[in-house]
Amino acid sequence: MKKYSIITFFLLGIMCLIACSSNDTSENEIEQDEEVIEVVIDDTDFEAVDWTDATHSKSADPNFDEVFQDDTVKRLDIVITESRWQSMLDNMTEIYGTFGSGGRGGLLDSDEDPIFVPAEVFYQDKEWYRVGVRFKGNSSLQTSWQNGILKLSFKLDFDEFEDDYPQIDNQRFYGFKKLSLKNNYDDQSMLREKVAGDVFRNAGLVGSHTAFYTLYVDYGDGPKYFGLYTLVEEVDDTVIDEQFSDDDGNLYKPDGDAASFANGTFDEDEYVKKTNEDEADFSDVQGLLSAINDGTRTTDAATWRANLETVFDTDVFLKYLAVNTVIQNWDTYGIMTHNYFLYNNPETSKLTWIPWDNNEALQNGKRGGALALDFSNLNASQWPLIGYMYQDEVYKAKYDAYLQEVIDGAFNTSTMQALYTSYSSLVEQYAISEVSGYTFLNSSSDFYSAISTLNAHVSSRNSAVSNYLNN
Repeated sequence: MKKYSIITFFLLGIMCLIACSSNDTSENEIEQDEEVIEVVIDDTDFEAVDWTDATHSKSADPNFDEVFQDDTVKRLDIVITESRWQSMLDNMTEIYGTFGSGGRGGLLDSDEDPIFVPAEVFYQDKEWYRVGVRFKGNSSLQTSWQNGILKLSFKLDFDEFEDDYPQIDNQRFYGFKKLSLKNNYDDQSMLREKVAGDVFRNAGLVGSHTAFYTLYVDYGDGPKYFGLYTLVEEVDDTVIDEQFSDDDGNLYKPDGDAASFANGTFDEDEYVKKTNEDEADFSDVQGLLSAINDGTRTTDAATWRANLETVFDTDVFLKYLAVNTVIQNWDTYGIMTHNYFLYNNPETSKLTWIPWDNNEALQNGKRGGALALDFSNLNASQWPLIGYMYQDEVYKAKYDAYLQEVIDGAFNTSTMQALYTSYSSLVEQYAISEVSGYTFLNSSSDFYSAISTLNAHVSSRNSAVSNYLNN
């Protein structure tokens, strides 16, 4: 731990001892005459001694090789003062009720995000200062909280508090401003978030990088093992910066009825902007809603396709749809009105689909289960981007071709089973050593059973695609 001691003598014989920051940003301990004296310090009085351009500066390019390695499990530590931790818990209680209450009243409908607080982040003996830390998630956050499981997802924003602490102006974590620590909710294998992200990206789609991390949190009583997490790259940070040639376009994270793009659902408030927020221009998403629902679909399909393709990257969507349907992912478009982004790529002026939040993928799922390969369990008018495009013979042929491409490549049985073997061996010791109150496992056997289920799933899905295409 770093310690700095400053003794300042005031006039009139009044002496104050001021200690600069260690990892506890509100109270510190200094030694004087072999006694430990507890003092209150100025939270802004610290020096960012670990700061280097490569590790902390905005000038550094994102270091994917350092942050998102596939062949190792790294460790992050978060240190939060006791009072700030309590404020986070109190805020969660205000939003979701008493911790461990069991959710007897069901899930609560809340649009309120939990609060950010400043905290220290440690990685490989380096410190990042006054990082904005908050809990994140929707139903996964609420359910974990109500069930008394403190293994909650976190969002990190490394310069959230730069106005309060000039020392961290434009602070980055190896070039990353924002990162998500996903708690692998409802996933006893703890692999699905990572693997689904791999599959999307290996299929040639834009998507977040992911990596396995163990997380320790010290909120006053020393570091506690919060478990095995998946670190996820944020779309509105480096994904659009690094995977598009131009990052000035509109980025949306739709959520609500309008996210279905069903006719008559347009609502600017539900097309949540993540870039260009101050510009009240939603003509691109409004244009997509109009184009997909236009009546020429049944009278002049070629014109309908041409108009749709002026505002929407249909090839990207059809490839995404093939991947998503093969791997099975119920918690997104087609069943749920959330968990995707749309980016208006300035290079093409077309809205481009970006998948997000994949912890529920790679299983048949809830809410009646994942969509069938032929979408026979889909209401086409309710989900027109899938329903109407699949009903078009040109788009259906492209979708079918992408299905074959997926099982031949990114979701090939032997490739995936080898990946499951590799990843499960990598994370096994960290997964089965999670502790009560910070885990979704009942026993280590849950982990091994979940890995077996994943291996069986990929085989069954490849067979399902072959049967569909042959028939």
